[in-house]
Amino acid sequence: MAGAGMSIVHAGTLPAKPAFDVAPAQAALMRLLPRWQAQFTLVALGGQGADRFRIRGTPGHIVIEGSSPAVLLRGVETYLEQVVHVSMGWPGDSLAQLPVTLPAPVSPMEGSAVVPDRYALNDTDDGYSNAYLDWPAWEHKIDVLALHGINEVFMPIGTEEVYRRTFTSFGYSNAEISAWIPAAAHQPWWLLQNMAGFGAPMSSRQYARRVALAQKIVARLHALGMTPVLPGYFGTVPSQFAPKHPGAALVSQGRWVGFERPDWLDPRDPLYTRVAATFYQEQSALFGDSTMYKMDLLHEGGRAGNVPKGEAARLVMAALRAAHPGARWVMLGWQHNPPAEVIRALDPGQVLVVDGLSDRYNGLDRETDWHGAPYTFGSIPNFGGHSTLGANAGVWLERYAQWRGKLGSALRGIAWMPEGSGTDPAAYALFTALAWEPVPQDASTWFAAYATYRYGGSDPHATAAWRILSETAYAMPAGEWSEAQDSLFNARPSLEVDTAATWSPPTMRYDVEHFDRATCELLKVAPALRATSAYRYDVVDIARQALGNQARVLLPQIKAAYAAKDTAHFHALTSTWLDDMTMLDRLLASDPHFLLGTWLAPARAAAGDNAEAAQLDYDQRSILTVWGERSGADEGGLHDYANRQLAGLVSGLYETRWKRYFETLEQSMDSGKPPAKIDWFAMERAWAVARRPEPTEPHGDPWQLVSDTVQLLKICRP
Repeated sequence: MAGAGMSIVHAGTLPAKPAFDVAPAQAALMRLLPRWQAQFTLVALGGQGADRFRIRGTPGHIVIEGSSPAVLLRGVETYLEQVVHVSMGWPGDSLAQLPVTLPAPVSPMEGSAVVPDRYALNDTDDGYSNAYLDWPAWEHKIDVLALHGINEVFMPIGTEEVYRRTFTSFGYSNAEISAWIPAAAHQPWWLLQNMAGFGAPMSSRQYARRVALAQKIVARLHALGMTPVLPGYFGTVPSQFAPKHPGAALVSQGRWVGFERPDWLDPRDPLYTRVAATFYQEQSALFGDSTMYKMDLLHEGGRAGNVPKGEAARLVMAALRAAHPGARWVMLGWQHNPPAEVIRALDPGQVLVVDGLSDRYNGLDRETDWHGAPYTFGSIPNFGGHSTLGANAGVWLERYAQWRGKLGSALRGIAWMPEGSGTDPAAYALFTALAWEPVPQDASTWFAAYATYRYGGSDPHATAAWRILSETAYAMPAGEWSEAQDSLFNARPSLEVDTAATWSPPTMRYDVEHFDRATCELLKVAPALRATSAYRYDVVDIARQALGNQARVLLPQIKAAYAAKDTAHFHALTSTWLDDMTMLDRLLASDPHFLLGTWLAPARAAAGDNAEAAQLDYDQRSILTVWGERSGADEGGLHDYANRQLAGLVSGLYETRWKRYFETLEQSMDSGKPPAKIDWFAMERAWAVARRPEPTEPHGDPWQLVSDTVQLLKICRP
């Protein structure tokens, strides 16, 4: 790899032997910047202290020094943003604007991490981002995480094989374990001890595929100097554990939104120590060792029974440390987790709490909450992978500075934890920038610079668009929510509905009319900058959000027309609603990131035959719609939890639902009888099992379709 047009040099003041091999970073540049990689020289920085990078050079010969391969990539991205004014976002880039010869920085530049722990990915990410991504997709995901300075990545893939191997040593057959382990898209909640079995069994092909993928991911993270954060073992056991092990001390965990939860093996039972040792042995045999292991006792309503939580925590930590001396236990800060008894029972140096609520509520004191345990400032800016734009960004800038500067602060990192990653690139870019000098302090200044490097050049209309966005979708306050409202187009139809997902904000969280002006400004961006994938993605994303917000304007009007029995006005309004949804689907179809076919294609590619293709396709479709069985969807409220705006999903299900609903209301007005009841679960499940082919290539011109959209919405008039 070292011979691919790039030389390795060593600064004269450093030891002759480099601190690490720069080849993995070089290989990443070959993937990310194949036309320009030869103009970069990467240098390994030795020494102790915070991660850091330096940038210097002459035209066509840019020298990046860094303290790890991943930090070298952070230096490359900083150079691109601040010197050349282009960027590689997640998703979208402006690399089309790069000159043939890369310019030199005016003077040497430096950057350093202000916190050591820079964590990424939610427990749910593999389910809501796409559980069937192949290695090239994961390779790019890792590259983009490294570019933005992340150094710790949650990696649960392949843990199903660890559990399978573990419990076949404790009296289970392969068939019994396979029936307990869900299909891939639903495994995150099985690992959280929330549910089991849905979509099972996976084929031996899938076990092998995911293990091979996980091994590549772990190897790449290590090669880049990043830490794979692997799942730990805290006591989950398969069904029928008690009959196989009479006298085992089990605590029933009850139900979780319609699902029966797996039992918990009391860590005081000697069996726990044996199972945990086997788990860690099998995990190490497959994926090697790490220094960070993620697990949560009693997640979202789990029951301790008569087990003292503190004693359980000490024993869980003892099992982890027996297998991996010096490892840290990573816990999610969420709801009442981690319990105070758990934190108090452990040495603070043994744990790291990745807070998911730093920007959501007011009045937080994490040093008091977690008794001085180290923690990260974290955000969950979307749930279920929603197609929502925006974040509590102003809260990030103010609160992060306050918490870092607080006397006795235990804050030691950041945690980027959307439930589904790879959306809202501005939020990702700003949040990860918090971990590096210079730390962003002013939203308007940061968004003005972002507008320039996002599209590869300065443009007054791009600047104006992002100023508006910084004042609306990215200026949402703390108090109750950390994400924006979802679209009522995505909701199960009702005249009373105010959210698509059960646990989403019920009202607009910013000024919608002011937000709309961002679309108008973005349409005026110079044609030379519209060729970038970043612009094409953003112009669709922002117009999509504006169109989705329109549902909250129309629905009260539709409700009033129905109450007044004004059939003509009702028909006109519902026609407008359906026309908007048709336009939305056409708009989404113009960018590959908003295609249902793109979401489904990896699962189909992973299948070994038609029967497995149907199984995996349903795994992917169901998690977007019914999520699970009727009990979870209807009684538990999980239906549409992962709602999102994808071409094919909007036209194939969401629009069909609303059209049918409006027809029943019109029939009711005509007949004077109550509207016919609709079994939404049956309708949604029928869509999920239909296996209708969906396009994987975009069609239509994004700029023109957005122009058509704003005309439909009448939002860009002088």
